[in-house]
Amino acid sequence: MSQTANGSPDPIKQLRKEMGFWDVLLFNIATVLGPRWVAAAAHNGTSSISLWILAALLFFVPSAMVINELSSRFPEEGGLYVWAKEAFGNFHGFVAGWNYWIYTVFYFPGLLLASAAMSAYIIGENGAALSQNRMFLLSVSVGMLVVAVGLNIIGLNIGKWLQNAGGVSTYLPLLALLSIAAILWMKHGPATHFTRANMLPVWNWDTVNFWSQIAFAFSGLELVSAMSQEVRNPQKTLPRAVYASGVLIAGMYIVATVAVMALVPAVEISTTSGVFHAITVGSIALKIGALGIIAAVVVTVGNAGGVGSTVAGIARVPFVVGIDRYLPAAFGKIHPRWKTPYVSILVQAIASCAILLISQINETTRGAYQFLVDATIILYFIPFIYMFAAAINQHDRQARSGHDPHARSASGDKHGVFVCAPVRPRMQLGILVSLVPPGDSSDKLGFELKLVGGTVAAIVLGLTLYWRGVRSKARAAL
Repeated sequence: MSQTANGSPDPIKQLRKEMGFWDVLLFNIATVLGPRWVAAAAHNGTSSISLWILAALLFFVPSAMVINELSSRFPEEGGLYVWAKEAFGNFHGFVAGWNYWIYTVFYFPGLLLASAAMSAYIIGENGAALSQNRMFLLSVSVGMLVVAVGLNIIGLNIGKWLQNAGGVSTYLPLLALLSIAAILWMKHGPATHFTRANMLPVWNWDTVNFWSQIAFAFSGLELVSAMSQEVRNPQKTLPRAVYASGVLIAGMYIVATVAVMALVPAVEISTTSGVFHAITVGSIALKIGALGIIAAVVVTVGNAGGVGSTVAGIARVPFVVGIDRYLPAAFGKIHPRWKTPYVSILVQAIASCAILLISQINETTRGAYQFLVDATIILYFIPFIYMFAAAINQHDRQARSGHDPHARSASGDKHGVFVCAPVRPRMQLGILVSLVPPGDSSDKLGFELKLVGGTVAAIVLGLTLYWRGVRSKARAAL
């Protein structure tokens, strides 16, 4: 095997350490904080406020604790795949890693459709109609994916600036939303009446389906851990950035949802572009209509950054699995000039484009979007169950072998285990409620068949590739 410029034949050692604390913090914001989740929560009504608080306490806080422990204990490229492999062996590591990668094939189209719908407001209030135009949504979605993929193939030193811009550009429009809502609330009162009673959860079919979405909206803090070997001093940088970004994200989700409903009644809020509809309505009321257009331009950059951060982080998982030879060896290749896992990135982009087109068959734009969201959640929560199980496994292993001085323990004592253990059944429940079709689905049986068939096919494909890899490694060992 030929030596690389740095004297190492190991593809992982060819990766460049490009990310510091602020890069990671903004990466987390770009990855996790989504205006579309604010819009979906506001559309669900005032009960979403209590759902945000419950999800933050029951899911987000334990997730941050577990991510910080595992990322400091195993600061290796591959993140969640490595954590599951270290805890439960190669097969379970592959199952976790495969589902963690393949979920993005469904996630990207949903994110892209929502991002395209928001970008329609660049033309002002007439963007409301354009945000429902299928051809516009598909064209903008593909274009945004091409830009994110291209920048991340060229290199993280370039791609990280898209992620950084994405983090800033996601937060700024939401701050503008809060300012507009506060001014109009003081002048005219809110468009929605808030009481303690109506902010409590109301359980119906739409709310049951939505509960898994609101938990999923808090996911993604673990993604940058898949790039540990590209972070400077990851055992210190990653935990600090997780806690700092976590506070900024959780707080914004809650107050931004209130702000949207203060400007627009819940029944009029789009689940994808509702934030920018609210900003447009508020800015027109304040006679500064250009503010809505500026916010739409800025958030388009923010959404592109969110796509870019997910492309960058998730591509490292099949890259490491390819090096371990449980996926075709091409996945483990590094671009000779830019030192990025370009094959993994390209395969992901092509598969996402295919799913984007398939999701449109016999569905409304909202039904297609809902299918993508539910498939994403089902596939994503499987590796998340592994993540929490790995943290508990480390509690037992640490008790047997002694304390790791570099690990920031979340589950190293009985109290930490008590916090982390109940999250696994919550994830299992999240998978089940994601199977419930939304109340306004045009074809509930077709929706269900497409959802179950798509997710099962994705898992079976992964297992087929795994056993192919096992046989290939066994033949090579003879």
